[in-house]
Amino acid sequence: MEGAVLGRFGICCTLLAVALQVCLATVNVTVTPMVEVIKGETAKLPCSYTISPHPPSTVVHWFIEVAGARKQIAYKSSQGVSVDAGTPLTERLTMGEDLSLTISSVMVDDQRSFFCQVTAGAVGVADAETKVKVFFAPEKPVITDNKQAITVSHDTTSSSEVGKCTSRNASPEPRIIWFKDDTPLPDERNRKEKTYMIPSMVKEASGLYTMTSTLYMQPVKADAKSVFHCTVEYSMPGGLIKQESSDKFNLSLLYPTENVFFKLKNQGPIKEGDDVEMECETDGNPQPEFEFYKKDTSKELPLGTHQKGTLYIMNVSRNDSGTYKCDAQDFDASENAILFKTLRLRVHYIDPVKVTPEGPLIVNKGDVVELQCKTKSSDTHTLQWKKDSKELSNNGVLTIQSVTLTDAGVYLCVGAVPSVPGLQKQASITLKVRGQPEIDASVDGFFAKGDEVTLNCSALGYPAPQFTWTPSGKESVTVVGNRVISTVTLKATAVDPNNGVVCEAYNDHGKAKRKFEVFDKSDPDNGPDANAANRGNPVFKTAEKQQGGSSAVVIAVVVCVLLLLIMVALLFFLSKKGKLSCGKKDEKDVPSGNDKNSIVMERKSSEKGNEETGLINKKHPEQC
Repeated sequence: MEGAVLGRFGICCTLLAVALQVCLATVNVTVTPMVEVIKGETAKLPCSYTISPHPPSTVVHWFIEVAGARKQIAYKSSQGVSVDAGTPLTERLTMGEDLSLTISSVMVDDQRSFFCQVTAGAVGVADAETKVKVFFAPEKPVITDNKQAITVSHDTTSSSEVGKCTSRNASPEPRIIWFKDDTPLPDERNRKEKTYMIPSMVKEASGLYTMTSTLYMQPVKADAKSVFHCTVEYSMPGGLIKQESSDKFNLSLLYPTENVFFKLKNQGPIKEGDDVEMECETDGNPQPEFEFYKKDTSKELPLGTHQKGTLYIMNVSRNDSGTYKCDAQDFDASENAILFKTLRLRVHYIDPVKVTPEGPLIVNKGDVVELQCKTKSSDTHTLQWKKDSKELSNNGVLTIQSVTLTDAGVYLCVGAVPSVPGLQKQASITLKVRGQPEIDASVDGFFAKGDEVTLNCSALGYPAPQFTWTPSGKESVTVVGNRVISTVTLKATAVDPNNGVVCEAYNDHGKAKRKFEVFDKSDPDNGPDANAANRGNPVFKTAEKQQGGSSAVVIAVVVCVLLLLIMVALLFFLSKKGKLSCGKKDEKDVPSGNDKNSIVMERKSSEKGNEETGLINKKHPEQC
């Protein structure tokens, strides 16, 4: 009896222990609360669980919420993994062995709650929620500004539409911020304020959002120079906030004139002959028409009406100097506005330069010459005398104490106003100096036998000198400044070595000569490489050199005559001994060219006849 009782008691304890274990078992499911993904990319939703103690079998389900109810989209059991058909995610969904859910090509509609549920039989059921948030960067905002001009008024009861800012295709909803001169405007929506915005949002079929914000203002005159733009601010994964701005724009405002501005566009002082541009404008918009006047004593001379506000005066003169007036014809301006402005124009000038005495001036060599020049100008001026770009005087007076032939030429007096760049005038006078010619020093010419010789002879003088060359040749004359240059070309064979070439320049007051000694450059003693003792003066040889040259020529002639007589005697001796044949065969054998020491002579028929007559009166036909 006791054994039966004990057996029943043991069974009860065992059942109680099993029941207690079941009651104490739990299922824990772990997911990522928020998964952020960019539209078009892939999202992975992990899921894991723990059960203690571990049941013999479990089933993992993935659900989405549709119309307030859960709809299964995938599950895993002991038979494997399966994706449910007929759901919005079926074609883009996979479930891994690790229980994670992967969504490819994420769409905006995928932004919802997902539930991972674990069923563990008698142990129980548990789930956890993970949310998917989809991001997408919007397009660059575009400004649609008001094409109509806005009139600036003192009416504070109404504001005018400035422009609309639109940014398309964003997720989640972006925010639009307006800027004025890079300063953000307060996000004001109260239409009673002077500046406010009216936002609007549209959800596109793609699930993306398009935002529009319209800006209203009561602009003031200073806003005409302000620059406006809008910026779209949007979120990206990881809590990142980004912005993108629109193009900038200005307001087209209409407002009356308060002030007139009149200025000279030219830079620097104005001088006679310049083109002058005067510009008149106002601080109103649009610009009115303008009337221009020139004040002449007590009256104003009208110069015409110019809509663009620019007055041109071409090729101004000193008579254009004076006070000019610009009158703005703005009938919307207030009564207190000053609608005119004046401008003082000063035209600088310099009178023509007058030279005394008047030219051309002809003086005698050695005279004293005094030249003066004068002018008048609108400002302090200078007077400079110049000759060949060389400054000679800077006070308007030029004195030459003893004039020479080289002083002849053109003298220039330049008058200038230093304070006005480019303002100058000038006058010139030609000075001629009477006197017999003066010939410049020249250098000898060098030539080879038979070459042509070209020599230049340059002379000063007035009247202009004329030239005579000995010997004569082909002559040409050129004038360079106050110099007259004669150039002659002749054959070298026409030049007498002893007399050279002589250039003679003459006029009414006398004459001058210059002898040119020419050298044979094939003769080192006479050429340019001869030693200094022999060359002497670069123009003339010394008499000693000429005498030495003549002696050398005489000695050379005597030596040549003696050698000729010795050769004739030798030939005569050989012919007497019969060792010299005159036959044709013998003549061919003589010029062999093999014996370097042999002497070869070739005689012409006339020379042979002379020798027969002068040296041998009788000879055998076979003897020379």
